[in-house]
Amino acid sequence: MQPLKWYARRLGAMSPAEVFERLRAGLRDLSDVPARRARMRGARRHARRALPGTLGGLVVPSSGPLSELWVERLLERAGPLVRGRHRVFDVEDLWLGDPIDWNRDPKHGVAAPRQFAGFIDYRDFRVTGDAKFVWEPNRHHHLVVLGRAYRATGDATYARAVAEQLRQWLDQCPFGIGMNWRSPLELAVRLINWVWALELIREARVLDLELHERLMAAAYLHLWDISRKYSRGSSANNHRIGEAAGVYIGSSYFAGFPAARQWRAESQQILTEEIETQTHADGGTREQAVGYQFFVTQFSLLAGILARRCGRDFPLSYWERLRRMCVFLAALGEAGPPPLFGDCDDGYVLDLDADPHDMRPWLGTAALLLDERELKGAAGELPEAAVWLLGAQARVRYAALALPAAAELRSRAFPGCGYYLLQAGRRGAADAVSVVFDCGPLGMGPLAAHGHADALSFTLRVGGHDVLVDPGTYDYFTYPAWRDYFRSTQAHNTVVIDGLNQSVILGPFLWGRAAQSRCLEWSPNQQGGRVVGQHDGYTRLADPVMHRRTLELDARRRELRINDEVRARTVHESTVCFHFAEQAQLAKREGSRFLIELPAVRLELVLDDRLTVEVWRGSEQPIAGWVSRGYHRKAAALTLKGRCVHNGSLTLATRLTWSVPATNGGE
Repeated sequence: MQPLKWYARRLGAMSPAEVFERLRAGLRDLSDVPARRARMRGARRHARRALPGTLGGLVVPSSGPLSELWVERLLERAGPLVRGRHRVFDVEDLWLGDPIDWNRDPKHGVAAPRQFAGFIDYRDFRVTGDAKFVWEPNRHHHLVVLGRAYRATGDATYARAVAEQLRQWLDQCPFGIGMNWRSPLELAVRLINWVWALELIREARVLDLELHERLMAAAYLHLWDISRKYSRGSSANNHRIGEAAGVYIGSSYFAGFPAARQWRAESQQILTEEIETQTHADGGTREQAVGYQFFVTQFSLLAGILARRCGRDFPLSYWERLRRMCVFLAALGEAGPPPLFGDCDDGYVLDLDADPHDMRPWLGTAALLLDERELKGAAGELPEAAVWLLGAQARVRYAALALPAAAELRSRAFPGCGYYLLQAGRRGAADAVSVVFDCGPLGMGPLAAHGHADALSFTLRVGGHDVLVDPGTYDYFTYPAWRDYFRSTQAHNTVVIDGLNQSVILGPFLWGRAAQSRCLEWSPNQQGGRVVGQHDGYTRLADPVMHRRTLELDARRRELRINDEVRARTVHESTVCFHFAEQAQLAKREGSRFLIELPAVRLELVLDDRLTVEVWRGSEQPIAGWVSRGYHRKAAALTLKGRCVHNGSLTLATRLTWSVPATNGGE
């Protein structure tokens, strides 16, 4: 879709007040062009007058000696970063240049224009390449890794690399010019990483006076620019929280700027309001995107830690909502990594542990902050991140925090966000089984930007191993057809009517009529239980269709029953879809019975005899049979689709049974 046509549809989803605000922001951007140089001169004056403003020991407390394992894996990662070699999404060893070209999509070789940022259409691949590949290295996560390496070893090579790469960035990215000034969220993430990186290398004294003043001026401009461009209206999602966290942390660290106190107060108020506005009371995200909830949780934890240390703590309501958010993530992941419902672009805030995409280190840190045993149970061993964030005392406190008494999985409901967990067995054991049922809304607000058309879909995990999966996201900007596929109804474990999506796609981050889901029955028990939900996404058809689904888990019998009711009056085609983990192989087929083997699980799937079954794996024409575990990463995976043309209503009964081989702890 052409960008102008997409933007016109986006405006159509906004209120008149928001449309006016967008127009006002556009005029503001136009006025910024002649005022840019004056603002840069003002920033340099503020930088010379301001105190350094470092919160020495508060941002990065003394960690004490790190374990040999932590140091070994840290240096293994830091070495290539000194040489400008990065892992960026699906590219493990991507050379960014010498010097690094900060205004280029390094994967696709597209140079983003060095013009006024407000005029750059970052959604047009022809103009910027994939915006995510430009922005990701410019978030400067790697500078924190280099700073940690210096702090762990005392080797100034790592600190000098931080200073030199910052100098190159300032040379290539003057205020307001290029992609790196295009999105306030990108400025916020970068500013947070500057704070931690600068504090980590402070004792190395590798910043000369000129570089120090240039960095102070750039930090001022980051704070000033973000604080006047906070996301509002239909865009006030995770971006607004990230922007406010960047301003709060940046204005606390660079405390000598004239407006620092005002920026801190405003950003803290935004964070206090948005943590409740953007999450349900049960702790689930209103964006219906688990990856973005992880992103927001990091912002919220970092701001909260700093506020406590500076004596400007957030209210109890903030910490209680943050506790519920963490408990929600822990619950989704207590039988393994959480299903990736909704969009995920691999976003994270700070790189403080072995894998920045792993939620467990952050849940372990939250366990200490919130004195929450359940979170320690989800996190496991003491995470390195907790030591970097909370200091050497984290070791003693973590050891003293008791583990949860019960190791049994239990069925749980999160009715606000609409996720229902049918679970049984022992956590981490072969008898563990977890079904996550999605009976929630499409997404947040009128755009529902990061939602997927996945109403009444579910995932299945047995013995800690994925069996039926959510497909993930894969792409935002480079491959429009793949973007639409991964958020389509056919890509999820649910029912498709007449080949259509439950909700109407209007653009890459825009939905039209949205399916409304609701839970009709929730009856948990020790062996799992029963849940019933329905959605109205297909009532928009000339002959309105309702889909109702019942899931019944009996862990003792190792059985999951699925009953799909399609209520209609005339002729329709119904397709029930099952998407298996990448390692799944179709071992045998007899009529409507399918034997599926995974490395640790054997599964029998019995479908309705009336279905015509298609088997897909890694098809590109049409797109079918794929799983994406990360941005621009995809793998071929087994998909079964059963189709049936019917006149009037239809009821389909499906039965899943499984066994765990003895070599994997089963019988």
